[in-house]
Amino acid sequence: MFTLPKLNYNYSDLAPYIDAETMEIHYTKHHQGYTDKLNAALESIKADTEIPIEELLANISKYGMAIRNNAGGFYNHSLFWTIISPKRSTSPRNVLSEAISKHFDSMESFLSSFKAKALAHFGSGWTWLLVNQNKELVLTSTANQDNPLMDMVQEQGTPILGIDLWEHAYYLKHQNDRASYIDAFIELIDWDEVSRRYAVLI
Repeated sequence: MFTLPKLNYNYSDLAPYIDAETMEIHYTKHHQGYTDKLNAALESIKADTEIPIEELLANISKYGMAIRNNAGGFYNHSLFWTIISPKRSTSPRNVLSEAISKHFDSMESFLSSFKAKALAHFGSGWTWLLVNQNKELVLTSTANQDNPLMDMVQEQGTPILGIDLWEHAYYLKHQNDRASYIDAFIELIDWDEVSRRYAVLI
């Protein structure tokens, strides 16, 4: 069965960018909820609860919406916690830095495009930096708890960076100011971890 991954930091460690109360609710209520509901949905159809989450997502069109939504929620948040950190690195390593410059002209241009993509997304969802099958970096967004690993999304690939755009991720501190939340998220990105994920894929 799927279990909630352990955080590598305390709820208060991401302040002032993400407050402790938001972190605790996000992790113990929302992420735990997706985890529990995913296990229950898989058990209800007697599906394999030991299947790797990536394999489940790659064949998600074979399942109903309960598994799609909760498998997405489980995976998305599991990634999210790892690519933000109080001990973050502030810039990508050389290989990823070069790739960002190639695909987006510069780091500044990438961050501007990332923020614009996240701001333009209507409603709840995620904005991703992914590596596609051609090993190219692509910016994309998905609705609700969908992600680029799913076999039914338009832009497929492996995400190495993702921002949660559901209001539960930021409303207590940022209210309806999504732009300030995106700025805060950018300050927390652990580029060492994002670079590590990129290096595995190329």
